[in-house]
Amino acid sequence: MSGEDRLNVAMIIGSVRDGRVAPLVANWFAGQAERRDDVALDVIDLAETRLPDGLRGHFGGERPQEVTGLRPRVEAADAFVVVTPEYNRSFPAALKLMIDSYHREWAAKPVGFVCYGGMSSGLRAVEQLRLVFAELHAVTIRDSVAFQSPWTLFDAEGNWPKDAAGPEGAAKVMLDELVWFGRALRDARAARPYGG
Repeated sequence: MSGEDRLNVAMIIGSVRDGRVAPLVANWFAGQAERRDDVALDVIDLAETRLPDGLRGHFGGERPQEVTGLRPRVEAADAFVVVTPEYNRSFPAALKLMIDSYHREWAAKPVGFVCYGGMSSGLRAVEQLRLVFAELHAVTIRDSVAFQSPWTLFDAEGNWPKDAAGPEGAAKVMLDELVWFGRALRDARAARPYGG
């Protein structure tokens, strides 16, 4: 598939916590996405792309360089995959700050989720993220990839040492949906800019 036909997907790694499992989960998912010829992946790791602690310049004035520097990557994405843990029945503060730092960059674009946690596998964090992204006029993908206690599933190199059919199947379903919505919405935005 030609480069311009591929969907530009920004994968946002939402955890910045010391000792986080996020890189193992994200690297595994990146491997699933890289098997496809219809996706070009841009990895945005919030632990490396440190945003300021507040929304300075959000309602006027100059925005911090960290926010303006990341903006072209968010804007260029046709679709997003958010990799998030569940912290206290919700998602990390760093992820909320990143989402709130932009507005129209999310509009009329699909968002898929890869989540992880304890008993709920991170799905309660995704429930709340769906509400946030709806407010920003983004379209969330129904099917997600969820890991229960991933710290017991991956080895130190991020390999999936157990039966991989379940998570690989879930990743394929989510990516198929993300690509479909991503292409449809990209074509729609090109034909008629979204005004929401």
